[in-house]
Amino acid sequence: MFLKNIDLIKGLYYSKAASLNDLSIYTGRSVPYVTKGIADLIKSDIVKEVGIRASSGGRKPATYSLIAETGFIISVAMNQFLTRIVIVNMSNEFVGEVQEFELKLNDNKDAIHSLIACIQAVVVNSGLPKDKFLAIGITMPGFIDAFLGNNLSFLKSPEETLVTYINKQAGLPVFIENDSTAIALAEQKFGLPIARNNSMIINLGWGVGLGMIINKEIFKGHSGFAGEFSHLPLHKNGKLCSCGKQGCLETEASLLAIEAKAIEGLRQGEVSSLVKYDTLSADDIITEALKGDAFAIKIISEAAYFIGQGLAILLHLMNPESIILSGKGSVIGKLWLSPIQQAMNEHCIPHLTTYTQLAVSNLGNNAQLLGGVTTVIENLYKLSPQASISEPA
Repeated sequence: MFLKNIDLIKGLYYSKAASLNDLSIYTGRSVPYVTKGIADLIKSDIVKEVGIRASSGGRKPATYSLIAETGFIISVAMNQFLTRIVIVNMSNEFVGEVQEFELKLNDNKDAIHSLIACIQAVVVNSGLPKDKFLAIGITMPGFIDAFLGNNLSFLKSPEETLVTYINKQAGLPVFIENDSTAIALAEQKFGLPIARNNSMIINLGWGVGLGMIINKEIFKGHSGFAGEFSHLPLHKNGKLCSCGKQGCLETEASLLAIEAKAIEGLRQGEVSSLVKYDTLSADDIITEALKGDAFAIKIISEAAYFIGQGLAILLHLMNPESIILSGKGSVIGKLWLSPIQQAMNEHCIPHLTTYTQLAVSNLGNNAQLLGGVTTVIENLYKLSPQASISEPA
């Protein structure tokens, strides 16, 4: 399956429907190359013609798309506390519901075995033939060595590399990526148009992650660990960060920090609808903030201001076209924007803020799941030694 024409398959996956000329532009290949490649994919029952596009003059071009049921990808989106898994077809559509599993990464020696059991359960319960699954895309926090296939922070493999071990146990190819980098990929391919070229993608979650798109490419740095935005040492608060240092941005601006501040505020007698929750979570705080609870909004606004201070540093260093707020916490939406913009205005040279757009992602809580899918699509060539046909003369 998908033994050749990977460049055309990628172009069709990201566009959903495209003409021969569209694919020629996307791949940088000649129209004859694209025409032959699409014909081969149609014969292999991977691609179908889906319609005729309107034209202002001349022959109306046919459009093509991938056949949804030719293959399926398992996307696994992990954070420190929860794992979400969904099956996605070749039309980038979720097949069935997103499955959620409580799976703590910290101090959990059985985490990798639990993860494999969750993946296997999703595959079996789907009722889909095993040979229809292309690969598993796993996105998670931590220092990810995607080349070697290891997470240097979590999910220690009992033998070999993490990717090799899961591959053996699950019986499917596996690709892993840092959650923030994967979210940046998803935003570039499926998100707002302003995320395409030069953009800083902020992953608002239990940490404050960063994925960087520079000159239309994901930037991961020399060792693949670029984007540790959470650990900018911005505060002299004496608070211990998950990295072992003190005063990181994460200690004041993450969802964990928001949770801690809310619990402490209620203990000190703050008036808030949050008192009705027996065990307060970040999701509860988000829910009440969206309903207008003043205390919940205040805590989120304070965190947003600190994020804006961190972004001011990025603006001076990178001068991005856009900053996109994504990840789990982005569902708060516009509540982030004003305090972040205020901090950026206070701490940035005006010329930098004038030409950088700040926006909330339109992908919501699905950004990381889509990042897992995109991680697989970007690595399709590794599943197929014969990646493409030769260009015709």
